[in-house]
Amino acid sequence: MLSRHSSIPPKPFILSRPLPYPQTRSPKPSPQMLGRRIRKPRFVAKGGAIKVAHKNIQEEGRFLMDVFTTLVDMKWSHTLVIFTSAFLSSWLLFALFWWLLAFGHGDLEGRGRWGRRGGVGGPRVSSGDEEMWPMPCVTGLHSFASAFLFSVEVQVTIGFGGRMLTEQCPVGLVVLVLQNICGLATSAVLLGCVFMKTAEGRRRAGTLLFSRNATIAPRGDCLALSFRLGDLRRSLILSATLRLILLRSPEGSGAWEPQHLRVDHPPGGMGVFLVAPIVVIHIIGPDSPLYDLTPHNLLQQNMELVVLLEGVAESTGITTQARTSYLPEEILWGRRFVPLVTREDQRYAIDYYKFGHTVSVPTPWCSAREFSIAKDLGHSTPVCSRGLGAPISAHASTKTRRPQLGGYEVICEDDESDEEDYSDCDGGRPSVCEC
Repeated sequence: MLSRHSSIPPKPFILSRPLPYPQTRSPKPSPQMLGRRIRKPRFVAKGGAIKVAHKNIQEEGRFLMDVFTTLVDMKWSHTLVIFTSAFLSSWLLFALFWWLLAFGHGDLEGRGRWGRRGGVGGPRVSSGDEEMWPMPCVTGLHSFASAFLFSVEVQVTIGFGGRMLTEQCPVGLVVLVLQNICGLATSAVLLGCVFMKTAEGRRRAGTLLFSRNATIAPRGDCLALSFRLGDLRRSLILSATLRLILLRSPEGSGAWEPQHLRVDHPPGGMGVFLVAPIVVIHIIGPDSPLYDLTPHNLLQQNMELVVLLEGVAESTGITTQARTSYLPEEILWGRRFVPLVTREDQRYAIDYYKFGHTVSVPTPWCSAREFSIAKDLGHSTPVCSRGLGAPISAHASTKTRRPQLGGYEVICEDDESDEEDYSDCDGGRPSVCEC
């Protein structure tokens, strides 16, 4: 068993999607029924990245109105280039100012003002009993290279002691103050940007796991959509909330209609407690947009189920959001997640190798509406039509066979008969009797 602090499990642990039709002795369906894996566009990638391209933006200057956010959103390579370029540009700019100041003051030619304090450059002159030196604006500044070194020393406050500003140059005091202010502002913005990139909330979302597939299976008297959610860290996500958004595009329409799905477990999607992986459940009831979907027409739907988990990281206090999405091909019909938690040596252990493992459960091959109607009519095990969107009548005079899609036949029960013959079916009375 793997403990809670185990590393992320490898990809092969996710079971591949089973065929979207029951295993029977009927003829093999067409290739369209096999649900071949075709790469489809999606709004949200499995890892949470937004897969939307923005084109023909007319007002790109809006990004410059929020420079800090723009820097944080950039790639690390771009951020490091900007970080280095900003400091080098600042040092070179003020090195040019110091060089021009020394040149105008005559320090480069030893023609600085005369004073009693020692300086560098120019001849020494005796005046009476006192020894006079030419006083430079910045001591030890002879060339542009020394001006650059002095600029670096001023901005990063190194202070080697070989170069310093004197009182002979009032303009130098102004340049010194401006360089310190600009250096502090540049350091605050760029270091803050680097800190935000290293501590941003999506880094915490990297240890939140979603199952690669969602499932649909019976829960009580209803069909339910479910997926698994887990957290690899010991520190919890506080005030965690879950939201399910179904992005659906009507056939022949380019518009996407977002619909919010109710989260039934945890109730309302509030107070998610991820001390151990949980199975999130959405009951497919009359108010659900999935109520009329069958296994067959589910694969034909142009939709995407987006899952959002929001909360506050316990260790850093930073709000984080984890995202993933499920396409129709990633929703397994008639499957249920296996248990993960076991008790070992007076403690609970979680086997993350089984995080995405599912098992087959008896599930009617029909929509949630048909399943509900069959339950209301008193069928202990409902018999539904396969993918045709219409329930089988409960008042069939005799047990009849109806040809269905792909050569399948569904046996309809006669409610008035006390004895029913399922000799042609495998395993007695199935959820969908197909012979």
